[in-house]
Amino acid sequence: MAHSHDHHDHAPKVGANNERVVLLGLALTFAFMLAELIGGLLAGSLALIADAGHMFTDAAALALAWAGFRFGRRRRDDRRTFGYMRFEILAGLVNAVTLIALVGWIAFEAVQRLLHPAPVLAGPMLVIAVLGLAVNALVYWLLTRGDTEHLNIRGAMVHVLGDMLGSVAAIVAALCIWLTGWTPIDPLLSVLLSALVLRSAWVLLKASLNVLMEGAPGDLVIDDLRRTLVEKVAGLRAVDHIHVWSITSGQPAATMEVSLAPEADPGTVVRAVKEVLLHDYAIAHSTIEVDWGQGDATCALEPGAGHDHHHDHAHA
Repeated sequence: MAHSHDHHDHAPKVGANNERVVLLGLALTFAFMLAELIGGLLAGSLALIADAGHMFTDAAALALAWAGFRFGRRRRDDRRTFGYMRFEILAGLVNAVTLIALVGWIAFEAVQRLLHPAPVLAGPMLVIAVLGLAVNALVYWLLTRGDTEHLNIRGAMVHVLGDMLGSVAAIVAALCIWLTGWTPIDPLLSVLLSALVLRSAWVLLKASLNVLMEGAPGDLVIDDLRRTLVEKVAGLRAVDHIHVWSITSGQPAATMEVSLAPEADPGTVVRAVKEVLLHDYAIAHSTIEVDWGQGDATCALEPGAGHDHHHDHAHA
């Protein structure tokens, strides 16, 4: 039987500055989203309403980033051994379903507008669209003040860049209506913006469901992982019963059973397996069980990954 302990925490290390810039960006984005929604309803512009929907995806991304930072710091307890890290996945699922419903409504309204054109107030529409572009630019600048290498910050920046394009589209529609009076461009551009929203919502929905269904993260292929471990770790004969999943975004975990060559040292092999998992697959939390080749005689070798107390048992 072998014991090894090197404790680490599941929660990502988060700077207070990251949380501040994300929260400020969220407040600005959400406030202007409401203003744009009201302005779109008053001006009769479906493109503004669609852009408000796109800003909602930005607000959702920022809210998820903030929730990930905030709840990721909360300590685990006896009932929630991983803490509250999966909260952001549940929030992401709700946001994705809400956005898909919003896209459906905008598409229906766009068809109605094309069949029965309605007046659009180009002046207010232009002012609101220009302000929206300015707010998005400010939020993007704020996010560059944070840790741009952090997964949540990078994701939020991509969302904001996409919404800047949405604001530009709304400005083009407003100018076109103002100069030519051709109102069908408003519902046509709203459909284009809705397609951007739908793409973001679909990616978020798939990612959320994959985590909740304990799917393997990213493009990880189990057979490739098994082959890599056997090739790179001396003394490792075979790897079976591999399970890889994500606790939350960017927090993969794995369990597996390993068979050793007769002369191999179990502690050395387990440490080597963990090193490959960490450096090749970014899996920091792994539990390795050794098959001793004696029926059900196995020993779980887990170098203390996130556990306060760990006991290994081998049965003869």
